[in-house]
Amino acid sequence: MSFVQWAAVLGTLLLILALASAYLRWLPVTTSVVCLAFGVAIGPLGLGLWHESFQDVAHWMEHLTEVAVLVSLFVSGLKLRLPLKAQAWRSAYWLAGPIMVLCITGTCLVCHYLLGLDWGISLLIGAILAPTDPVLASLVQVAHARDFDRVRYALSGEAGLNDGMAFPFVVLGLLLVHHGTLQPDWLGEWALHRLVWAVPAGLLIGYYLGKSIGRLAIYLQVKHRDSTISPNDFLALALIAIAYVLADTVGAWGFLSVFAAGLGLRRAEVSSSGHAEIPAEEQAQPTLGHITGSIVQANRLDNEKKASPTLAAGVLMGDMISFGNLLERSLEVLLVTLLGVLLYSHWDWRALIIGFALFCLIRPLSVRLVLSRNQVSPAQRTLIGWFGIRGIGSLYYLSYALNHGLTEGDMQHSVDLTLSVITLSILIHGVTTQPLLDRYERKRLEEGMQEKP
Repeated sequence: MSFVQWAAVLGTLLLILALASAYLRWLPVTTSVVCLAFGVAIGPLGLGLWHESFQDVAHWMEHLTEVAVLVSLFVSGLKLRLPLKAQAWRSAYWLAGPIMVLCITGTCLVCHYLLGLDWGISLLIGAILAPTDPVLASLVQVAHARDFDRVRYALSGEAGLNDGMAFPFVVLGLLLVHHGTLQPDWLGEWALHRLVWAVPAGLLIGYYLGKSIGRLAIYLQVKHRDSTISPNDFLALALIAIAYVLADTVGAWGFLSVFAAGLGLRRAEVSSSGHAEIPAEEQAQPTLGHITGSIVQANRLDNEKKASPTLAAGVLMGDMISFGNLLERSLEVLLVTLLGVLLYSHWDWRALIIGFALFCLIRPLSVRLVLSRNQVSPAQRTLIGWFGIRGIGSLYYLSYALNHGLTEGDMQHSVDLTLSVITLSILIHGVTTQPLLDRYERKRLEEGMQEKP
């Protein structure tokens, strides 16, 4: 496809989504389902505008999916306002740690014993499919900074953490594919470098970088009284890039660093607003409501209001979240449409076995086994167990694996099974998410449930 054709395709799809949004809101489908169907329609099964395989586009697909995940991770971190020691975080830690490892192990066993794949490629597929997706899971994540619902908070924290936590196991799968067997020499180096060092280093670098830059940005905006006209979207992109580069430079995980940068920036907002219960972006709304966007009107704000740390922090957070959401949705539309285009060449019926095992057995049982009743209710555990949405993060790991030395046979198994399972997840979770969430919210209202931080 030429650039003009892609422009026509994406323009048409965005127009459909924009004009049909009122109708889609009442249907039990997500935007991703529509994009997937549109991709199938312009692929070999439909108009035939695309005939390449995933292997042909893996190089640039790795970078495109990488950007999408980084933006989504940063925005996810910005929305999580509770301290890391808060009760609501505990389920996220269990989901991103032991439960994810159980999902990797279970998927690996299914691939090896039921599909007959070697241990190395089985482990790699398990690691690729284990993390839930921060991009496609937006419906089940927290809606705003005061959303403390245990289901949404657990899934948001999990999506932010486990895209980085899965990376060591993707590397372990690649090493096992290359070496054939587990050997103490490279296994020890992997554990020391990829786990003991890379995980905490990435989190610490991103957190303190985000917190420091956030405080500096708020201080400068207050000092120069330019809270309402600062280019905060540039600052968001700069922070994502710097956090990622710094982590990569010292051998830490960049995904974790970018997510932690969002968390650190949010802590800067909390400090600037005096640890108020209402986030700064909500406190700033009455003041910003008098501004229509022009610089002339913005300059009419009295100096006292423009010098308020709360206003500066509120504008900063509001701009970054709005910009990040827009960029995230745009990349989601593009990537899911591409998935639909590629599906014809890579559909594998064996994905039904993996999908059923992962969605209906492995994750739900792992959640029920690990999460205790004092963390979430039985109904909440059921929802958390079901909402294990796979998507753009798995596409990135697949592209990464293909670009790091898989053989042709292993490459075909990985691509076909991964793309097919992601498609199943988009369809199954896309159709069930909205009805289940609506039912859950109605039950919470009827019972008067109010989550405490």
